Order: sequence, then C-alpha cells, then structure tokens
Amino acid sequence: MGLSRLAALHGVATSYSPSPDVTVSVPDDTVIAVLAALGVDAGTPADVRKCLAAAESRSRLLPPTVVVWAGEPLPPALAGLPPGSTVTVEPEPSDLPGHPAGRPPAPLSMRSRAAAPAEPVAPGEPAPEAAPAPGAAPVGAMTPPGDETAAAPATGGSAPAWWISPPHGVHRIHVRTPDNRRATATLVAAPPCLPQPPEGTHGFLVQLYSLLSARSWGMGDLGDLADLAAWAGRSVGSGFVQVNPLHAAVPGKPTDPSPYRPSSRRFPDPVHLHVESIPEYGHVRDRAALDDLRQDAAALSEAVLNKGALIDRDAVWELKRQALELVAQVPLTPGRRADYCDFLAEQGQALEDHALWCALAEVHGPDWHTWPEALRAPRSPGTARARSELLDRVDFHCRLAWLTAGQLAAAQRAAEDAGMGVGIVHDLAVGVHPAGADTWSQQEAFAHGMSVGAPPDAFNARGQDWGLPPWRPDVLAATGYAAYRGLLRGLLAHAGALRIDHVMGLFRLWWVPEGRPPTDGTYVAYDAEAMLAVLVLEAHRAGTSVVGEDLGTVAPGVREALARRGVLGTSVLWFERDWEGDGRPLAPEEWRRDCLATATTHDLPSTAARLTGDHVTLRHRLGLLTRSLEEELTADLTDTAEWLALLARLRMLPEGDGDEEAAVRAVHRFLRRTPARMTGVWLPDTVGDRRPQNLPGTWDQYPNWRLPIADPEGHPVTLEEITASPRLYGLMEVLRPRKPHTAPPGERRP
Repeated sequence: MGLSRLAALHGVATSYSPSPDVTVSVPDDTVIAVLAALGVDAGTPADVRKCLAAAESRSRLLPPTVVVWAGEPLPPALAGLPPGSTVTVEPEPSDLPGHPAGRPPAPLSMRSRAAAPAEPVAPGEPAPEAAPAPGAAPVGAMTPPGDETAAAPATGGSAPAWWISPPHGVHRIHVRTPDNRRATATLVAAPPCLPQPPEGTHGFLVQLYSLLSARSWGMGDLGDLADLAAWAGRSVGSGFVQVNPLHAAVPGKPTDPSPYRPSSRRFPDPVHLHVESIPEYGHVRDRAALDDLRQDAAALSEAVLNKGALIDRDAVWELKRQALELVAQVPLTPGRRADYCDFLAEQGQALEDHALWCALAEVHGPDWHTWPEALRAPRSPGTARARSELLDRVDFHCRLAWLTAGQLAAAQRAAEDAGMGVGIVHDLAVGVHPAGADTWSQQEAFAHGMSVGAPPDAFNARGQDWGLPPWRPDVLAATGYAAYRGLLRGLLAHAGALRIDHVMGLFRLWWVPEGRPPTDGTYVAYDAEAMLAVLVLEAHRAGTSVVGEDLGTVAPGVREALARRGVLGTSVLWFERDWEGDGRPLAPEEWRRDCLATATTHDLPSTAARLTGDHVTLRHRLGLLTRSLEEELTADLTDTAEWLALLARLRMLPEGDGDEEAAVRAVHRFLRRTPARMTGVWLPDTVGDRRPQNLPGTWDQYPNWRLPIADPEGHPVTLEEITASPRLYGLMEVLRPRKPHTAPPGERRP
C-alpha cells in the first residue's frame, strides 16, 4: 500500500487496463525502478516510508508550473489562495517572439478576495504587503501604451474580479499569504485554442528522403521539398505538404535511418540541404573538387533510380559534408554575416551545445557515454577546453544549422507563394536517441535507464520498446518546461503546421526499465494541462495549427482534451469503424471534423497494397504473420470487401470491381466527403507504389526508411515523373472542389 501511494504521488501507475474489462498489475520491481529514475529511493520498505512521509508532509502553496487559459476560470492553485494573498506576476521579457519591442513589461500586482470582488491595484501603486520579484522594476502602468498583448482585467465572469489577466506568455508568479507564506512558480498564460487550418484543405504526405529529383544528391532534399510545394499549390490546389521528422540524426557507420530516433529534435539535419542553393556555393574556388563531388552524387542517384540500390544516407552525407566544407571557406557577405550572427544570438547556448556535440562526435564517436569521462558533461572544465580546441568545427556545425534553417524557411515561403493555406507540416518525433546530442546537453531532463514504448495490446502481445529515453515530468515542471518550449519554438519557426507523433505522450508515456521486456513497463503521467498550454502558446505565436497522431490505445478523455484546445486528430480510413457497435465501416458523415483524414501512413501499407493484399504476402515472406497465410488473406479480403461495398453503395466506385487505380480514387472520394478539416494523400499512392516505407517489427529484414517512391512494378520515379503522372492527376481530380462552369467570354449571356 505504501509503495502504491508513493507511486501515485509521483504519477507512476501500479496497474493499467489494456482493455475496458482487463486490469494488469505492474511488478513492484518496475515501480521501484521508475521511481528511482525520478530521483525517489523506494528500494526498501523503510525507504518507502521515509519518502512517503516526506512527500505527504510537503505542503506547496503553488505547484512548480501554473496554467491560466485566457477567458477561462482560474486553476484551483490560484482560485484557492487564502483571501488577502498578494499576487505579483512578472511578465517574460518583451524581446521574445510575439512581443512588441519597447520598454520592459511592468509587473502586475493584485490581491486575492474570497467573496466580494476587489478592484485591481491602481496603476503605479504596489499592492498592500506585495512581495515584488527580485530585481523587478517598480510597479507602473499595467497596460503599456500600444501593447496589444498587455494585461487586461478578466471579464465575463470567467475569473474573479481581482485577477488581472497577464499577456500570453511564460511568466513568473510570486504569492505571499496573510500568514507570510511565500511561493514562486512559472505561470503559463495561454490562449484558449490553437489556430485552425482552412476547412476542407488537401495535401500530400511524403517521406522527404524518398522524393528524389533529377538534381538530388542520392536522396530527397529541401530544394525538392520547396519544388514539390510550389508545384502542388499551383497545379493541383494543395494546401499543405507533410514531411517526416527532419531532426538531426546520430552519425554512425551506418547511421540509424529512422527519422523517428534522432540525435536532436531541436535542430534539423544538414543532410537535407540542397547544396547548390547555398549562395556561397557559386563562389567556391575549387570548382574541380565540386564537379567531382557532383559526379559522385549523380552516380548515387543513378544507382537508386535505375540500378535497384537503396538510399544510402551515409554516402549522401559524406559527399555533402565535403562540399559544405568547401562552401564554408567562402567568406560571407556583410549582410549574410549579420544574418548568421543574429541566428547565433537567437539560438544561444542550445545551438552551441549541439554544435559542440557534433564536433566531439567526429573525434570520439557518436555515443557520448563512451567519451573520455571529462567530456561527458557539457559544463565540465574538460568540455570547456575541448570547446576551445574545436572552435572551427563548432562554428562549422553552427553554420550548417543556419543554412538548413534558411532552406526550411525558403520551403515554407515557396508553399505560401504557391497559395497554400497551410504550407509545410513538420513532424515531431516522440523522443531522441539515448546516445545523441539532446541527452548529452540536457542530461538532467531525461530519465536515464528508461525507454519509451507501448504496453501489450491486441495487436502486439509482447509490447514495444522504442529505445527512446523519456523526459522527466518533474524536471520539466520545475524548469517551467523550458526544454519543451525551446523545442517547439525551433520546430514552429518555419512550419505551416506541426504533426506530433504519439500525441498521447503529452498525457502519459509507457516507461520500460533498461534490460526488461516491454511487458514489465508502466505508465508515467505528465502534466497534460501544462504540456498543452505550452503547445498552444507556442503554436499561437507562430500562427500554426497542430495535428496529433492519436492512433492506437488512447486513454479516456484524451481525444476530448486535445479537441478542446484545437489539436486535430488523425483518422485512417481502414480503422474508422463503429467499434462500439456492429464494427461496420463508418459512413463519411459519421467521421469527426477536427482531424486529418487519410488512407495510410508511413507505418502502414500503401492503398494499392492494401487493396490487392500485397501487404499480407510481404509480411508472410518475412515471417511476420501470427496466423496462416490463408487465414490472414481471408481476413484482409473480408475487411477490404466491406469498404469496397460501402464505396459502391455510395456510388463512389462507378468503374466497378477489379480496377485497383479506380478503387484508390474511390477511397479518396470517400475521404473528401467526410467533414475532416484536412485530407492527406500519401504521395506514393499517386503513382501506385505498393511498398511500405517502414514495416514495424522489422530491422534488417526489410529496407525501412531507405526506399525511393516507385511505380506499381517497383521502378523508382523522380519528382519530375511524379508531377507529370496521369495517374496522379486522375487521383487529385477527385479532391478538387467543384467549380461552376464558366463559358468562354464570347458565349456568355448578358
């Protein structure tokens, strides 16, 4: 009982329910190990009693982070303050994104009341017994002239009259009660809801590396992304292009090709650079060396496109690295130098740490746990010496981050210039590689010895271990979610929208202790209110919408909480059934509105493979089936037949049975008829590709994350060929909104 109480106080589950009528107890050893990762020693009954007594006797006036939503009631932590408490809010500096330039914002002072509402403290007067923040300027006018984000008294009865709503942002709040208890916390003041995408917009979903053009260096790049967006917006009326995570990878021989297990989620990978688009490229003196590299790059592309080779990220990076080192020798023009210096100042310590990790990895290998002990901490004297010794390499990696950010911005501008209502939808992976830059530079924020995964369920009885160390919820809260805020700010800087992989992780994650099977894991809760508030705040500042990948096991209330804040869900056609009723496919009008509707994802079969059953035979060849091939094919055929029958009843399949290309069009007619805000088209579906980009449950048995987009026979196709494909235009025609027919000018009636 004591261990269960202690676990509950720290958000650690001691049981879970894989289905509504089943409850599974978590092993005590797992609970003890997870608590240890949170800094709580529960190894013996005496330790449990000691920690429990300390936790239960600890009385906090405020939690480490407090959330207030604009126009909504105050949270209990503030609404329940003793009457007469003085509250001072110290707004964040005005030089942050979303703030007008000018004088520093003045602190806001107020006094809580229990019954009759009180007037706000008059401008220029400190609140009685107020405890201003250390170093804060004297309380002045609470609404600086011309400041559209300045504080305003709460209205409409949503908050008590004494409360003065702060501007949107992350502030410090100081409280002193009449009996002289004091508390300081982070205050997240967020708008109530995210920006929303245009109604009924459609776009493409693509793994960028798989999109080779005639000018690619062996894999798709940011130049190809900008070109795809420019074409899609102008030629087929698309409103967005969604890509895989472009996070920095852990270098290696070979590099882990999965974009969902990066070294850092805070900075993009320069392997995505289109080298020739860098302004300094044209001024490289050693043209012969560049020409040789370009010939080698053309050979890489030729091998992938015409000789059956897989995409070789390491070979691509080796060529690009050599070219970029030549480019880096070209002096920057004054304007470019000023822009680079601004970028360094904006990114600050985070970029310097990331670049230093990259430089150290070149010398000591990609796993910082194996580095000399003096280098394993980012603030150690040994690391400081290494920073000085590797200054040129650190600057090189900083410059690569700047160049990549510039091309990300160019891709979004290309999308906007093409008329896209959203633009580039970037993807946020659920975690990072345990040996990478983020875990080295932010060691205190991660639960070392733990891995994120998924519990056993009806589809995977053994559970899943993704090999990603989780963030510690206690450290996030204590630091005002600084790491999370910085991550989001960087990702949203050049995004039209953001997709969050496994968005349920904002609420809880399945932690698996190192060396144990996923079945021995447990759920650890996060402060979903704070995680959502930071997300809404940063996305609001950037003017971006958010799509959450909410497939699989979702706890009750999670989808509702996400929808309330404007986070769109993800609805995949084959999974949209009446699971609480007869299990039949949902009619289009029964789908939810606030979602991205699609026929498939990077982890699922292409639509052509689903319709033909090719995905079942592929899994059979790889030994992944849990039943006989005949049983699996029969079940798959039954599932597909039910959907095709619905499409036929709705008159969306006029060509009848047996026409795979027509069936793919019918599936997308169906998606277009749903009320979904966004409709996503898997780009390989437009040319009939039958190969999945990733086959979960495989490692070296299948070339995950290394395949170019191909036609139905498996022949790779380029961006130029895709955009000229009659099959693509036939598919995209069903997604176009109907326009009234306009007669030629000479035939118009007066």
